[in-house]
Amino acid sequence: MRNKEVVSAVVGGAFFAIPYLGMSIALAPALAIGCVAFGASELVLSGVKGKESLKDTDRELYLKITEAKKQNREILNLIPKVESVETRNNLTEIYETIIKILNTIQFNPKKAKQTNNFFDYYLPVLIKIVKKYDEVENQKLKSEEGKEFLVKADKMIKDTNKAFSNILASLYQNDIMDADAEMKVYNLMLKADGIAGNEIMKGSDEDEE
Repeated sequence: MRNKEVVSAVVGGAFFAIPYLGMSIALAPALAIGCVAFGASELVLSGVKGKESLKDTDRELYLKITEAKKQNREILNLIPKVESVETRNNLTEIYETIIKILNTIQFNPKKAKQTNNFFDYYLPVLIKIVKKYDEVENQKLKSEEGKEFLVKADKMIKDTNKAFSNILASLYQNDIMDADAEMKVYNLMLKADGIAGNEIMKGSDEDEE
């Protein structure tokens, strides 16, 4: 909020003027009330600024995620229409994975750099293929071309399920590596201090004896 200092000053001034001028409270207490009001206003307005949403901080990414959620709902709506049980299962897993990907990026927008192709190509093309798949199935096309398309689409959806799972895993790869390194250091420190494994419990038992 650009004018938060001005707003805070107005609030502080009002809380000073009302007790001092309107209620005949002494100058020192009135000033104290005004200062407290000013500080409280600063904290409140700072808190409001700190709660800015992705819509405010990164409009482009917000729109990408919004569109991706819309596309993912299309997948959900198409799942019951698919005859193949295996393909339905793959689409269900894809739908759930997309939710996790989008939630991860919303929580940590910096990770979006790893998913440009996901938003700009993979997801839009997947939607087109699944819609065409549903159309071909509904028309009961018995031609060789129709059968061949369904077979290829089944395989593409299966491969996409694995690919999207890999995208989700890649978003956490660095985090997992950092955590793994931290655990190794932690374990080394435990050993260096002589308290690794069951040695803490052994020490306790010896103390009791």
